[in-house]
Amino acid sequence: MPSPAARLAAVLGRQSARLELRWMKQALKPSDPPTALMAMLERRLRGEPLQYILGTTPFGPLNLLSRPPTLIPRPETEDWTLRLANIISPTSTQPLSVLDLCTGSGCIPLLLCHLWPPGSARAFGVDISEDAIKLATDNAARCHIAAAHTDCVNIFTPLLGDLRNPDLHESLPAPFDLVTSNPPYIPKQQYDQLSPSVKDYEDPRALLGDFPGSSDGLSFYHLIARLLARKGVLRDGAIVALEVGDGQAQAVETILHWSAGLRNTEIWTDPWGKQRVIIARA
Repeated sequence: MPSPAARLAAVLGRQSARLELRWMKQALKPSDPPTALMAMLERRLRGEPLQYILGTTPFGPLNLLSRPPTLIPRPETEDWTLRLANIISPTSTQPLSVLDLCTGSGCIPLLLCHLWPPGSARAFGVDISEDAIKLATDNAARCHIAAAHTDCVNIFTPLLGDLRNPDLHESLPAPFDLVTSNPPYIPKQQYDQLSPSVKDYEDPRALLGDFPGSSDGLSFYHLIARLLARKGVLRDGAIVALEVGDGQAQAVETILHWSAGLRNTEIWTDPWGKQRVIIARA
């Protein structure tokens, strides 16, 4: 029978398998048993995402912890977060208040806090998953981002919360200068067709964008628009950045226009040619 390494090459191709094997070896600790690499290969052959096996995933200059079932940060999210960081220039004398909805690993606000000057950002991340909140908290510590108010540093505070709760805004330290989100947006029909390496490992609550009776993947955008429409949530001149799925940009733009009253919008395209982000200005 072929070795696990040979089987991985047959599945992924020789070059990709060689890269993954190298990363697995680099992730091994001196205290790991001799069988650790073989166990990692077997997990990968069963379809488990490499990021969960390695325990980390790169996101811009950060190397974030990755644990199941919390959503693994994607390159398209990294791309627009870096772009957003470059067009906004907060300072310690004019710090920004940031809200990240469906924060998951905390990747978006943590990257912003890392890239912006010390003391220029107070970020908050909301998620319904206790696993996600724990991971985001651990990632904040890993990235040396404070979790509570401290002078002259950026802070990131993960908060357990449910977007479906109409009173969520009452527990948030509004107003905000920037609201970001990579919400669940995959329609149920597409979700059912996802590869087992996604469906069997990552939290469906972070992927599936349909509530019962919906089929377009847009359920969370309606909830986000409802929140943004609340008086006092957005500061005048605030920016909203929402990641969207393939083919959803115009529909989400319309939701923001009519349900949140945000008419000043534009669509960003990702490096792969997909309309990926709606930017709105209050």
